Amino acid sequence: MTGKPDELGAFLRARRAELSPATVGLPDSGGRRRVAGLRREEVAQLAAISTDYYTRLEQGRIQASAPVLNALARVLHLDDDQRAYLFELAGRPAAGLARRTGQKVQPRLRRLLDELSTPAIVLGRRMDILAWNALAAALITDFAKIPEKHRNYLRLLFTDPDMRRLYRDWKGVAHTCVAQLRMEAAGDPGSPRLAALVGELSVQDADFRRWWAEHHVAVRGLGTKVLEHPVVGELTLDWDTLASTTTDQQLVVWTAEPGSASYDALRILGSWAGAGTPSA
Repeated sequence: MTGKPDELGAFLRARRAELSPATVGLPDSGGRRRVAGLRREEVAQLAAISTDYYTRLEQGRIQASAPVLNALARVLHLDDDQRAYLFELAGRPAAGLARRTGQKVQPRLRRLLDELSTPAIVLGRRMDILAWNALAAALITDFAKIPEKHRNYLRLLFTDPDMRRLYRDWKGVAHTCVAQLRMEAAGDPGSPRLAALVGELSVQDADFRRWWAEHHVAVRGLGTKVLEHPVVGELTLDWDTLASTTTDQQLVVWTAEPGSASYDALRILGSWAGAGTPSA
C-alpha cells in the first residue's frame, strides 16, 4: 500500500472531529457523544460507503479510490488545499484531483435577464442558480442570502421550508425536478458535485431518495404552476425555459396571463421589490 496511512487516518479523524451532525444535515439525537464531531458510521453514511470500509481506511488497512476520496472531501467540507492534501496522503496522483470550478453566467444571458420585467433566473449544471433578477428574488427567495455553494434550485426545494410552502403542489414540482436532474446526470455521470448533491439529499429526505431510485427522467421545457406567495397570495404562472446554444445554461422565466389577477399581483410584487438588486 502506498501513501501515508497513519497520517491519513489522523487527518480524517481530525476533520470529522470538527463537524457536528447539524453541520452536515444529520439529525442530532441529543445523546452524549463519547468523542467530539461526527462518528465513523455517520461519515460512511454520508459518503455512501460501508462503516467497515471507512474504519479500515482510517486504520490504514486499505487504500481509497479517487471517487471515495472525493466523496470524503465533500462530506468533511474540505477546501481545495485540504482536498489536495487528502489525495497526497492517500498516495493518489495530483491528476486524480478534480478541482472544483465555479460556473459563471453567460454574459448574453445576463444582459437578457437584466432587460426582463418578469421573474427570471439562470440555471447552470445540476440546477445551480447562477443569476436572478430582483423580481425572481421577491417571488421565490432572497438568493443573495444563500451561500453560493448551496445556491441550487433542487436543494432549496427540499431543504428550505419556505420553498415547500411556496408551491401548492410541492410534491409534483419536486418530483419533476428530480426527474430533470436524473436526465442531466446522464450527460455527466462522473461529476463529483452531482454526486455530492445526490448524496446530501438522499440522506436528508426520504422522498428524494425514493424518487431518485425510480430513475424517471424529464426534460426542462415549459408548464404552469400555482404558487402561494406570502405577500401577494395565490399566483398562477406559466414558466418557460430558454436554453443557450453555446453553454449548458438555461434562462427560466415566469409570466402571467395579461389582465389576470396573477398578472396584477406580479405588478404589485414588482413594485414591492423595486428597491431590490439583481445579482449574478
